[in-house]
Amino acid sequence: MQTGVRKVAHVLERLGLAMAGAASGLFVAALVGTSHSALTNQAFLLLMMIGGAIGFYLGIDTPLRLTASNDRSRDDAWVDRVDTPELLGSIGTFLAAFSAFACVGLIVLRHDPHLAWIWMIMAGWVVGVAMQITAGTIARLRR
Repeated sequence: MQTGVRKVAHVLERLGLAMAGAASGLFVAALVGTSHSALTNQAFLLLMMIGGAIGFYLGIDTPLRLTASNDRSRDDAWVDRVDTPELLGSIGTFLAAFSAFACVGLIVLRHDPHLAWIWMIMAGWVVGVAMQITAGTIARLRR
């Protein structure tokens, strides 16, 4: 019974993160769309929302590599190494969340930033979400 509840809780958590990613993508698309008229279509909004949903679903909670043996030499080999999915996921989450935060701030405060700043926000979002998707994919392929 408890494992069923845990599975449902995990699915709800993943869906909540996916919705947060989609909402973040919508904010970035709204800011970019108001500054660049070619990107005001619904396909762009949908693409940004889907990208955010996939990135936040896969990349925020990457499964960790677990070793089944008690061999200390294998465990100690990972002590000084960087875990690539964890690093990619954390940097990607930061970039995507910061980009969304900046967009919301600019929209709410009704600022009209220079086009270069908007493209930097867009690049931060795209790179961040791509890093999250890559991290989640690597971590799941390891299992």
